[in-house]
Amino acid sequence: MADSLGAAVRYDGVQKSYDGETLVVKNLNLDIPPGEFLTMLGPSGSGKTTCLMMLAGFEPATHGEIYLNDRPINNVPPHKRGIGMVFQNYALFPHMTVAENLAFPLQVRKIGKSEQQEKVQRALEMVELGSFGNRRPAQLSGGQQQRVAVARALVFEPDLILMDEPLGALDKQLREQMQYEIKHIHENLGVTVVYVTHDQTEALTMSDRVAVFNDGVIQQLSTPDSLYEDPQNSFVAQFIGENNKLNGKVIDVSGSECLVELQDGTKLKADKVNVTNIGDQTTISLRPERVEFDPATDMDNLVKGKIEELIYLGDHIRVRMNVAGNDEFVVKVRNRGEKRSLKNGDIVPIGWARNDCKALDAVV
Repeated sequence: MADSLGAAVRYDGVQKSYDGETLVVKNLNLDIPPGEFLTMLGPSGSGKTTCLMMLAGFEPATHGEIYLNDRPINNVPPHKRGIGMVFQNYALFPHMTVAENLAFPLQVRKIGKSEQQEKVQRALEMVELGSFGNRRPAQLSGGQQQRVAVARALVFEPDLILMDEPLGALDKQLREQMQYEIKHIHENLGVTVVYVTHDQTEALTMSDRVAVFNDGVIQQLSTPDSLYEDPQNSFVAQFIGENNKLNGKVIDVSGSECLVELQDGTKLKADKVNVTNIGDQTTISLRPERVEFDPATDMDNLVKGKIEELIYLGDHIRVRMNVAGNDEFVVKVRNRGEKRSLKNGDIVPIGWARNDCKALDAVV
């Protein structure tokens, strides 16, 4: 299994409609190279799960073709696609032991008894459950059951594993632990993983690339750091991480930069990302941790804001302010242990660099 190169996946002009009228997936073209961990991320109803179910064979594509290692699979039944699946509800057989659960996909593939035992034990050790083979699912914790579900998906050595919200039923601490475990299993085995979630932290933590879905369309396909640092539209900026948005109008353009006048007359320098001309309406995206208190006088953007609320969150202080008429403007101040004399009602100078400020499409 360690020598696996994974499977290549290609969606070619794929569409899906359940009622013959409304497209829930619209002309999807997507290439997933062998060995990649790709996450399909988006809100409920965005089309991400439908894309996964079409790849698994549980839903037919209305139009277009899906390829696995350059082989068209639209007409191949699910059990002949050789794909491992992990679901949110684990889907373990309660009347079988852990070992029997893992042996089941091997029996379906008519693998001999001795080889079954060897593969089952290897898969259990891979998820650190080597001594749990004789237990039943009801005797396991939620995290252990999820590990068994992952092991069952791996046991027949597929080149492709699909995961549909697999950690959604776990508590926060266990979910974070499982994120790292699944990531490490992927790195060790080299299988291709297509993962579906609505949890942005999961997507950023685990993925090689993330496809952000909305309304049946990929809004942006990028590495996690590119998604966060360089969102290409306002939907992505708002969906990935916390984000300040300031509405205004472009009043000057120079190369990759622009000058934006906010509704209260404040002028800000920004990266020109999703605007074109002078006069365009825009929404500026700015991450809360990029804003500085008591900024240097030569910083690109200097404004004053009124502190409305201070929330202590341990590693940082969340400061809600009124800036340029927006009373939901947030600044994250890293907790360095020193005393800060911030208090509600203070009017203080803040600033940020131009390249932390993205001029995107306008949102209300």
